[in-house]
Amino acid sequence: MEFLTIEKLQNVATIIINRPPANALARAVLEEFSEAFDVLEDDDNIRAIVIRGEGRFFCAGADIKEFTTLQEADDYAQLAKRGQHLFRRMETFSKPVIAAIHGAALGGGLELAMACHVRIATKDAKLGLPELQLGIIPGFAGTQRLPRYVGTSRALEMMLTSEPISGADAESWGLVNRTYDESEELFAEAQTLAEKFAAKGALSVKSVIELLQYTKGNSFDAGVEREAELFGEVFMSEDGNEGVQAFIEKRKPQFNK
Repeated sequence: MEFLTIEKLQNVATIIINRPPANALARAVLEEFSEAFDVLEDDDNIRAIVIRGEGRFFCAGADIKEFTTLQEADDYAQLAKRGQHLFRRMETFSKPVIAAIHGAALGGGLELAMACHVRIATKDAKLGLPELQLGIIPGFAGTQRLPRYVGTSRALEMMLTSEPISGADAESWGLVNRTYDESEELFAEAQTLAEKFAAKGALSVKSVIELLQYTKGNSFDAGVEREAELFGEVFMSEDGNEGVQAFIEKRKPQFNK
């Protein structure tokens, strides 16, 4: 791939965006993300994924100049749907995905980060959806995900002012899980966190991801019904048996799948 690099360490894959100067999301980058997730989905050795940017930024937004080559409103609608489909796939991916944000995550960059299961950032990172400053709106589900993390009022303020917030503020608002002083510490902690995720049984991780997504479109009663079904399936799985036996025998479990 031209703009993405996949590095693998133990059971963790790191996808690095490398499209200077700002790691902007062009159509080719979106296509490579789709390809990368195809590869990682089929790799049973990979159990967690980190996404980060090379250079000064995580991802400073979409490639607006490229987008101006489109001719019809429907062309833009189809582009938005492709991005939405990709990010929804990431959000529902069976392996946990962590966004390690430094520099800036703006526009499409923040939409990418919000599609990840977990976000961590440097304290001085800039996160925002500044599209209205250009007379346009977010198109990769930013208007739908942002209020789910920060609330409707704060989401509206962020979009209507087009002003980014710091990583520190994003942590206090619940948009990122935690923050760090330096990008080197950020990347190291992203690997550590991913390794903790990867140490768990793949089936139990997949089930928890499914159940948390289930809360977004189903009632509480439907959610607990599905939880009970998966509880039974996971408990009777090889990993469930191994985990329980390891607990009884006071040893570290050796999960297979």
